[in-house]
Amino acid sequence: MVDLKTKKILVTGGRGFFGSYVVEALQTHEVPPAQISAPSFSELNLIQWEDCVKAVKSIDIVIHLAAAVGGIGANKAHPGKFVYENAMMGLQLMEAARQAGVEKFVAIGTVCEYPKVTPVPFKEEDLWNGPLDENTGPYGHAKRLVLIQGQGYRREYGFNAIHLLPTNLYGPRDHFEGDNSHVIPGLIKKVVDAKESGASYIEAWGTGKPSREFIYAEDAAQGVVRATERYDKPEPVNLGSGEETSINTLLETICRLVGFGGEIRWDTAKPDGQPRRSLDVSRAEQEFGFKATTQFEEGLKRTIDWYIANRT
Repeated sequence: MVDLKTKKILVTGGRGFFGSYVVEALQTHEVPPAQISAPSFSELNLIQWEDCVKAVKSIDIVIHLAAAVGGIGANKAHPGKFVYENAMMGLQLMEAARQAGVEKFVAIGTVCEYPKVTPVPFKEEDLWNGPLDENTGPYGHAKRLVLIQGQGYRREYGFNAIHLLPTNLYGPRDHFEGDNSHVIPGLIKKVVDAKESGASYIEAWGTGKPSREFIYAEDAAQGVVRATERYDKPEPVNLGSGEETSINTLLETICRLVGFGGEIRWDTAKPDGQPRRSLDVSRAEQEFGFKATTQFEEGLKRTIDWYIANRT
């Protein structure tokens, strides 16, 4: 077990949505703020090799969260950007960390690394059993490269790299940008806007039939920190809630919590994405004692309340 209180820790993306929760989780584990480095993109551009070298100087542990991300709309619009920027950041940062003698590299992957059609619940052993979803595949492949790199570096150099696979994150501080957002913030914005404008209906992408698993960002951050402390194996590990929810049920729940009583119209010309997503989360509990605790509806309510209070 790593004593994080004695380590200098780099959290890339530490000023972003999920990264801010990871920084807070480190502090709940008694890591002094002065030992946590969370540079902004304007300070260090990890697509540039020289900035990767600067980022890991005098660092003991890297938690790599920085990424080019977005919902299904953003993935469809920017497949080149997503594969290039995510691959370059991960591959270069890990190499810089290896050269600098960093003790541990925690790579945050994505559920998009799983094949489009995967038996539910997704087990880590299923990761390579088929092609990825055509919409999110470039992003998923970029993250897979970092997994392969970490396993190769462990075998060749003895480098301690681990790889975590969080499912869809949500919570306060997320990015509420409509169709380019991830599904929960995008739908919350759509429903709140419709209620306030007096609209009689909302339109949503796809059919509503696909399922997703969601994990509250604060819970997932505790999982990342527990893995940083306690997990040192090459096999990837799922981080999730273990609860599967259809997009239709999700949207109906948001409408109820917001108080919007209008019609839901599904735009079936838009893609659904992966048919089902639900993770087998047993490995995380067995290996480092992590289990999500926030109930989904309670997490949704906190997220909606935060958005309404902070959107200006």
